[in-house]
Amino acid sequence: MTDVLIKLENVWKTYKLGETPLSVLRGVNLEITQGSFVTIMGPSGSGKSTLMYMLGLLDTPSQGNILLQGQDTTNFSEDKLAEVRGKRIGFIFQQFNLLQNLTALENVMLPMIFQGISEGKRKEKAKQLLESVSLGHRINHKPSEMSGGEQQRIAIARSLVNDPEILIADEPTGNLDSTTGKAVMEILTKLHREQKKTIVVVTHDPNIAKYSQNVIHIQDGLIVANHFQESEILWQK
Repeated sequence: MTDVLIKLENVWKTYKLGETPLSVLRGVNLEITQGSFVTIMGPSGSGKSTLMYMLGLLDTPSQGNILLQGQDTTNFSEDKLAEVRGKRIGFIFQQFNLLQNLTALENVMLPMIFQGISEGKRKEKAKQLLESVSLGHRINHKPSEMSGGEQQRIAIARSLVNDPEILIADEPTGNLDSTTGKAVMEILTKLHREQKKTIVVVTHDPNIAKYSQNVIHIQDGLIVANHFQESEILWQK
């Protein structure tokens, strides 16, 4: 039996624009299985970013339930949600979200502070992770001294510091040229293949979907297609 890591049950997200309710998600049902590589696609305004926030426990539904390995997170406090995110979910964003006044090493070390890890262990692990994304020679450089691809690789290293079960990437190649974007996707593919990480990529780029086994299309707050495929890119080598 396949293990379901995250399950959305009849999830709605509704905002108020003045007196007018706007439903960005409308009764979404979705299962993300352990060890899968999933792409979520949809046009601008389709609800894909809101869906990502739900899967990453960054936001709570107006209605419905989100289960993490069978545990209902609906009534979790903000502190509890933050704790779960910190330990079990890694995030990679289009804008990199690096602190410009810190070095690559310091940016990667940062999330470990909140987990109470000693400075020596933080430094050692951050260095190992930067080496794993081929940035061992850049650990003392600041983001402003690096290319977009290098900055995204720092962000990937940072997302892995607490050994999360799932990585959620929001348009991870959106600010990169095609060659650099391919290199970033190959890193995510390697993490999936060798470390069995569950990967969820949110994108509007159909080329990114070629890397995944499961492609989900969302439109007007509804999942309109959810299909599985053999990924030649994912399993080559």
